[in-house]
Amino acid sequence: MVGKQAGELALKAVDQPIPIMESTATNPNRTKSESQKRLPGSARAAQEWEAIQPAVKGRLFETAWRMWIDPIRPAAVRGTTLYLEAADPIRTWVERRYLEVIEQALADSKSHLTSVSFERPPEPERVKAPTAPVGPNPTHDFDRFVIGPGNHLAHASALAVAEAPSEAYNPLFLHGPPGLGKTHLLGAIANYLTLHVPELNVLYTNAESFTAEFVTALREQGTDEFKRRYRNLDVLLIDDIQFIAGKHHTEEEFFHTFNALHDAGSQIVLSADRSPDEISTLADRLSDRFEWGLTVPLEAPNLATRLTVLRHLVTEAGLEIADQDALTLLARRVQTNLRQLRGALTRTIAESSLTSSPIDTDLISQVFPATEAAPATQITPESIRQTVAEHYRTEVEVLTSRRRDRNTATARHVAIFLTREMTSLSLPQIGGLYGDRDHTTILNSIERIDQAIGDDAEITAAVEILRARIHSPGDNS
Repeated sequence: MVGKQAGELALKAVDQPIPIMESTATNPNRTKSESQKRLPGSARAAQEWEAIQPAVKGRLFETAWRMWIDPIRPAAVRGTTLYLEAADPIRTWVERRYLEVIEQALADSKSHLTSVSFERPPEPERVKAPTAPVGPNPTHDFDRFVIGPGNHLAHASALAVAEAPSEAYNPLFLHGPPGLGKTHLLGAIANYLTLHVPELNVLYTNAESFTAEFVTALREQGTDEFKRRYRNLDVLLIDDIQFIAGKHHTEEEFFHTFNALHDAGSQIVLSADRSPDEISTLADRLSDRFEWGLTVPLEAPNLATRLTVLRHLVTEAGLEIADQDALTLLARRVQTNLRQLRGALTRTIAESSLTSSPIDTDLISQVFPATEAAPATQITPESIRQTVAEHYRTEVEVLTSRRRDRNTATARHVAIFLTREMTSLSLPQIGGLYGDRDHTTILNSIERIDQAIGDDAEITAAVEILRARIHSPGDNS
């Protein structure tokens, strides 16, 4: 058996729908045929994969098979390699824990294939037709959203828009740091409308996809079809709208799209990582329009909210934790956002499995050591850079240089992420500290680390350790 206990336990924490999380959790209600349509594979690959499944299944516990291996789909056969596809969290875990099992089963079969590899599924078309919502995670609904003081107004306003589009707040603009539930709420609105008012033309997308589609239209068939698609909607939801800032042609197109929809009485819902007036490179006329309706911030969850989310995660994962104080301690140790809280729980479960230790306060203290943050400690961009440089055994000057080796790039991404999180500097100001990099590059660094937290154990641990050291520079234990 290969890593069965670790696979079974860690899986349960990462594979279930997560309250308020902006995640890409697997939809447990998706049928096999639906998954195959989403991840098409050749008939030959399907045949080879089906042939070795009994051997793989015989080497694993049923839970590990069902949660980790069953969601995998065949993609193609190229040469002597069988290519498989799966969602990123599953692919990452399987590559680490079960790839040898799959390859051994392939070696034991009568197939001429000699190796197995994973490749990312191709990006789906963001918009197929103006009548169907595209993009929202099907697990994002209002019932799974954990309400707390930092997000209750955002939840209430989103629900009001879902129940009465164009009659409550138009536009609705949600803003806040990553990991607090903006994408969840936009998805909940789209899914609610699809379920309860299917005759409405609802489109969910993000600013990056909007931009890419617009650029493609300009280069190829022209913008007439693009305009018809976006300007004949009843409800338009766009996530991460800050990414259109500074892209003048895209801003111009969205300005006219916004006006056309608003004048027609269509509902517009937008989200960003900060308020409209804080998006420094956004055209004033767009910033002004974004504030026509209701602008609502989402704030970091308090202890009670974090504890509630942890209990939801534990319950949905089917775990039993006898020491309830352990969850309280974990909620106290991880205070930034709920995506990182999910990652912390996943890390704790993995540590428990790998060391055969119960999940209790002792384990939490070991995995997340106490940090007595001194209130008087002043956090500066310089102190962040110095601490990150020491952690990655490099020099501060290297972080601001053009070097792009893996260690330097990772250290730079982490330093930029922490500078954005722990200071009030704007993106252009942060870019100035790191070799005069533009705001798009800075945003890319922030998104890279934010997405890695919870999925990449090394990045998650590094960020937690660095937060502690930056808050308590005299204690590097």
